[in-house]
Amino acid sequence: MRILAIGDVCGSIGCEYVRKVLPSLKKEKQIDMVIINGENSADGNGITPKSADYLQMLGADVLTGGNHSLRRAEIYEYLDNNDFVLRPHNLSEAQNGKGYCLVDFGNVQVAVINLSGKIYLERLNASCPFAVADELIEKAKNDGAKIIVVDFHAEATSEKRALGLYLDGKVSAFFGTHTHVQTADEQILENGTGYITDLGMTGPIDSVLGVKKEIIINRLKANDMSKFELANGECMLNGCIFDIDNKTGKTQAIERIYIDRNK
Repeated sequence: MRILAIGDVCGSIGCEYVRKVLPSLKKEKQIDMVIINGENSADGNGITPKSADYLQMLGADVLTGGNHSLRRAEIYEYLDNNDFVLRPHNLSEAQNGKGYCLVDFGNVQVAVINLSGKIYLERLNASCPFAVADELIEKAKNDGAKIIVVDFHAEATSEKRALGLYLDGKVSAFFGTHTHVQTADEQILENGTGYITDLGMTGPIDSVLGVKKEIIINRLKANDMSKFELANGECMLNGCIFDIDNKTGKTQAIERIYIDRNK
């Protein structure tokens, strides 16, 4: 099973770049499953039924989320009714949606787990990701999943690294999202878990994490609290491919993906 995980898609410009790049990437890399973090896929921020439907139409088997998953009220009922659009499961105060799904490919079942970090994300009041991961992994095994994939939406690299190492051998693949900056540490851990600290983002290159650079510079330099606006221009797609053995559930190969007009 070759699974492509795509980093945080930023607004309609990011969605359109997925439309441009994904079909050929799936064909070239012989991808069997696509997981996309779509928590910022709506213009402004958050995710809406429209942006979720669009990414699924483009080929996403599962959409994962993060701290903006519940920002838009119109997504609440959608999350309750769509098994394959997730939000972090350990958001203890969330009343809509869930962070676990099972995708049946016939010859193998893949469980996807979506969790939130706690460090620097205190306002989310997330429960312990380690404990919730253990609970959901047990559920996945009881459901018959041979492959288990985790999207850990977290700010601190230390927290991502710690949870990744804790889950080594318990899950097939572990990737971080949220920072919008791709890390260059893709690896297969000691007990067979494919790991990368952060996938990065899919959206405008000439930006600060997808936002117009002038807005962020003025905020940091002059305390100008102007509303965030998505940048325009050339885009990139960040992600990672995990080549996983269907029988053992272990990652056999891993490849970091960075695509822009020059690559």
